[in-house]
Amino acid sequence: MANSEEPRVVVIGGGTGMPVLLRGLKDLPIDLSAIVTVADDGGSSGRLRTEMAIPAPGDIRNVVAALSDAEPMLLELFQHRFVTNNGASLSGHSMGNLLLAAMASMTGDFYKGIKEISRVLNVRGNIYPIANHSMNLHAEMEDGTVVTGESSIPKQNKKIKRVYVSPTPVQPLPEAVSAIKSADLIVIAPGSLYTSIMPNIIIPEIGQALRETKAHVTYVCNVMTQKGETSGYTAGDHLQALFDHVGKGVINSIVVHNKPIEQDVKQAYAREKSEPVVYDIDRIKSMGIKVIEEDIIDHSQSMLRHDTDKLTRLLHSML
Repeated sequence: MANSEEPRVVVIGGGTGMPVLLRGLKDLPIDLSAIVTVADDGGSSGRLRTEMAIPAPGDIRNVVAALSDAEPMLLELFQHRFVTNNGASLSGHSMGNLLLAAMASMTGDFYKGIKEISRVLNVRGNIYPIANHSMNLHAEMEDGTVVTGESSIPKQNKKIKRVYVSPTPVQPLPEAVSAIKSADLIVIAPGSLYTSIMPNIIIPEIGQALRETKAHVTYVCNVMTQKGETSGYTAGDHLQALFDHVGKGVINSIVVHNKPIEQDVKQAYAREKSEPVVYDIDRIKSMGIKVIEEDIIDHSQSMLRHDTDKLTRLLHSML
């Protein structure tokens, strides 16, 4: 159990950016909670969701792996993905997703299943699915068309006007709401703006809790734009989208990367129709948001990833 005197840090998100943050934070003397999206509908996660009528386990699985202190071999097993050539039913499934589905089935409850898996894999911190039931993400585009499904939204290559979830009302996990209300620091993790971050914070009670919390809320901004979601977006546009969905006053500061990005890396991303996010600092300041500029990238990788250690130090200093 965490010491009640320890600062309470809550990380909200999903996708690939969130585990990077959590891997570093789990080693700090803090009371750590992760609030994770369950709106995924692609791949193994989507198939299990449909077949077992459970919330999507994929993002939860990656968070469990990031926060676990289990033996490396056990974690490798947990993250193992079956690949068969004959299109067998196991093909594409991840072992961790199957374990989460099995535990949800055994305990009769998805969140209870996560708690049991967390115990078995020696997880540091609390993992809360944003909801304990399945939910669908929808996007209304600028041209008025509506697209359903987290995995289908970026494929449209249209400008997104807003996203919303169904069925309503979504019942957020009560533990997630109280974690936000009692936090000292809340970190909105880097990740897909509309499909990893928004599904968590557009739930009315969660938005309300973010507006009411005494915690400092910081948003770790993406370094690159994402094709089909944030093409052409500046950092200010990211913030504006968040405000449009949950109202002003929910975010106190933004963390941005302030060093140039290597030319060859830029070129690789340009082929994916992705470019560095422009930091329109004056506009952000005019929104009343504090700007925290740091070199937060892991320069040893060919793909741009946030650096776990640099971010951990930065966030720890904010406490």
